[in-house]
Amino acid sequence: MKQTLPEALLAAARSPTAGLRFLDRHEQATWLPYREVAARALAVGARLVAAGVAPGERVALVFSTSPEFIDAFFGCQFAGAVPVPLYPPVRLGRLEEYHAQTARLLAVSGAVLVLAESRVRRILGQAVAAAAPRLGCLTLGELPASEGGEPLAVVASDLALVQFSSGTTVDPKPVALSQRAVMAQVAALDSFWPQSSGIEQSGVTWLPLYHDMGLIGCVCAAVTHPGTLTLIGPELFVARPALWLRALSKYRATISVAPNFAYGLCTAKVRDEELAGVDLSAWRVALNGAEAVAPSVLRAFCERFGSWGFRREALTPVYGLSEAALAVTFSRLSEPFTARSFERSRLGEGIAREEAAGRELVSVGRPLPGFALRIANAQGNPLPEGRVGDVLVQGPSLMDGYLGQPEATAAAFHDGWLDTGDRGFVFEGELFLTGRRKDVLILRGRNHAPEEVEHAVQDVAGVRAGCAVAVSYLPEGASGEHLVLFVERARPIGPAGEARFDEAGITEACERAVLRAANLVVDELHVVAPGTLPRTSSGKLRRGETLRRHLAGELLPPVPVTAMRLAGAMLRSRLALRRARRTARKSGGSHE
Repeated sequence: MKQTLPEALLAAARSPTAGLRFLDRHEQATWLPYREVAARALAVGARLVAAGVAPGERVALVFSTSPEFIDAFFGCQFAGAVPVPLYPPVRLGRLEEYHAQTARLLAVSGAVLVLAESRVRRILGQAVAAAAPRLGCLTLGELPASEGGEPLAVVASDLALVQFSSGTTVDPKPVALSQRAVMAQVAALDSFWPQSSGIEQSGVTWLPLYHDMGLIGCVCAAVTHPGTLTLIGPELFVARPALWLRALSKYRATISVAPNFAYGLCTAKVRDEELAGVDLSAWRVALNGAEAVAPSVLRAFCERFGSWGFRREALTPVYGLSEAALAVTFSRLSEPFTARSFERSRLGEGIAREEAAGRELVSVGRPLPGFALRIANAQGNPLPEGRVGDVLVQGPSLMDGYLGQPEATAAAFHDGWLDTGDRGFVFEGELFLTGRRKDVLILRGRNHAPEEVEHAVQDVAGVRAGCAVAVSYLPEGASGEHLVLFVERARPIGPAGEARFDEAGITEACERAVLRAANLVVDELHVVAPGTLPRTSSGKLRRGETLRRHLAGELLPPVPVTAMRLAGAMLRSRLALRRARRTARKSGGSHE
């Protein structure tokens, strides 16, 4: 087993066939064999050293999914530096918020340099000025020239990267992962893939590379195997999810991973005509993780794409978190996913008891090799099987801690067990999650999981897939907490905007769906524009932040990039017209 990522990439460079493939919006491919990936990264590493980056210093990376990100990430590895992947700006309408958050992430990580692609570098000025990294912000082309040389020595205890936790309920924390932790994680993943003779494992991903699922679970795992990985930009997937399925078919990929919303998005948006010639039968492992798994979404995806060769057994719910480098549990690969129903009232009391008409939950499986689970009460004492409590984990890929935050690190660990912040229980040896500890809904003295309410409206016509947030709070003067549900409208369908949905109809349908599925009455329901609900850098909805913005009157939709461009074009047109009129008046003519 390789001990570090630099060692793994140099070994992968000897592979005659494996490498990375980048697809653009036209499905045209750029191919980089690992020998070229290594050569480019070695050159960047030497130039980072020439720029004054010392071993162990952090370098922030702000890139889209591109060969440049790979150059920068592995260049840091060869320079002995620690990459800190950050998300690039997506919407121009929220630049102030983006600058403030990025400046904070740069400061918290202690980055001495920001590397960014040229189009992003022009936007980053305010954030970089606020954080003031020692070496500023550069593109790869602006790094000083270097004659190259040998990569700096890196050992297993050195930091491999700093990634930020999702920050669903709190601000993101800088998770410090050692080379040992990352390599232990990819080794555990590699041991889990089916080792069928004659089948070469390969993957497709559209996940952002600043998130552990995309970076560690896909890129690092592919390099360490080594295997072939096809990468698609997340913005391309969201605009046209069929690209993901078409790539899986074209390249006969066997493994791909995505959060629950992606499977729902494909079911809702992919049209039959986009799947001409598509064959999904080679897709053996379709991992579903990073957010709560909805059984209705899994079933709908299987039914929708079964005609194109997708196997129900391929869908594999998993569980993990940034602080464990990625995965902790996997479902069985050779069997269909497991869903069971549990009595709602008893779950609220902390007891898992099966009931046919109860709340349906999906098993996220058993611990990966080397990992262990513990369900504990508020005092940290272990609970028996079938009791709901806090989910604690142990394993070889746990973080060193939160970078520069010893108090937060101490709070996260209990006698060597990592407190995940999640709630759940073990039933017949498998883990079932009930929700986040701090996101729980407290209604009429009982605890309820927000996921149950959010999943209830998943299939309501007019609701954007995976874009619902349920929270509870005590309004001034009220006798009890209110259940508040926010849903984003679906975007109009078709070039003329056919199939628009009225808000009154969406509201009524959502209220009925929640009452039917969770036996709860929604006190307030707000239908908001697409893109309104706040998310973490990895795309998870932020419940607490949604409520805070709503109560402060700040829950406003972003200004889309296209709208900003249109406004700019209109302004330029008006200015041009004014200049033309002034010229006409000076010449004695007219201009209409």
